[in-house]
Amino acid sequence: MTAETREPQVQTLKTAFETEFARRAAERRAHDEAVRQQQEADLAGASALHAAVGGDAAFLAQRGLTAELRRYTVSLDHADFRIAAYVEGGKVSVTQSDKRSAAAGSAAPRKQEIVEGVDAALQVMARFLADETH
Repeated sequence: MTAETREPQVQTLKTAFETEFARRAAERRAHDEAVRQQQEADLAGASALHAAVGGDAAFLAQRGLTAELRRYTVSLDHADFRIAAYVEGGKVSVTQSDKRSAAAGSAAPRKQEIVEGVDAALQVMARFLADETH
């Protein structure tokens, strides 16, 4: 057996460029797909939270509340306050805002809590609502 010595293959600039360009395109596609999947999961979480919040229309009407879903945000509105939950990256940021001391059309944030999952967000929203209704 004789060992054959091979000369290393030298790439051309074109080949190296095409390889790098293809690698970057594949990375970009993988990133875009991961972002799309996360957005779908966030939207599904927001939809599930909205269904849980708005599931009892009589309860909401009795307390002067309206529930709304806008993309990744579920809001629970009252004349005096707003409780909103924003779903992003699998986490939910729940805020309670006071409309009584804010300029028209805005609400000054008073409380914020970040939790994971729809069930935890629903519990925080219920706690914030209980705080407002004493």
